[in-house]
Amino acid sequence: MEDWFTALTLFEKIYWVTALVSSVIFLVLIVMTLIGGDADDMGGDVDAEVEGDGGIGFQFLSFKNLMGFFTIFGWSGISCLDNGLSTGLTVFISVICGLIMMTAMAALFYYLAKLQSSGTLKIKNALHQIGEVYLTIGANRSSIGKVSISVQGTLRELEALTDEKDDLTQGNVVKVKEVTDNGILIVQLLNK
Repeated sequence: MEDWFTALTLFEKIYWVTALVSSVIFLVLIVMTLIGGDADDMGGDVDAEVEGDGGIGFQFLSFKNLMGFFTIFGWSGISCLDNGLSTGLTVFISVICGLIMMTAMAALFYYLAKLQSSGTLKIKNALHQIGEVYLTIGANRSSIGKVSISVQGTLRELEALTDEKDDLTQGNVVKVKEVTDNGILIVQLLNK
């Protein structure tokens, strides 16, 4: 192994060392990401703990992306050298391959982050949903009751009023016809 490495030119040694070292670091980062470790802390992500920060969106320059760049840069350079390409063409191709890898990784992490749900209930999503009265709702908006209704994929118990002439009692099936500005559902009996 030592004879093989000594026989390499300086240019080849640079590519081999870059490829091997960055591959090991890159694999560690990927494993940490998959098991839930915050690998960005290793890169000193300055805005990670800023309260109320929505992030900077598409982040092209990060530690993970740089390791991806150097990994692909090294291995594509080795491949070019093994195929007898010139020094200039090898550098050009390996830099382009590395930049493509950085862009792909930045896009991947950007779109993965967009998949996360904020967890915020958007009460307007209850509009036209069907639910069941949980606590009696007074007729003609006389008293607030509660309905059990699925909003954003989660069963919730929300305050409700009705314009019906009779009280809506537990077990009545209702449909949300309106949502007030303060988040109270206006429901109507589904089976009249």
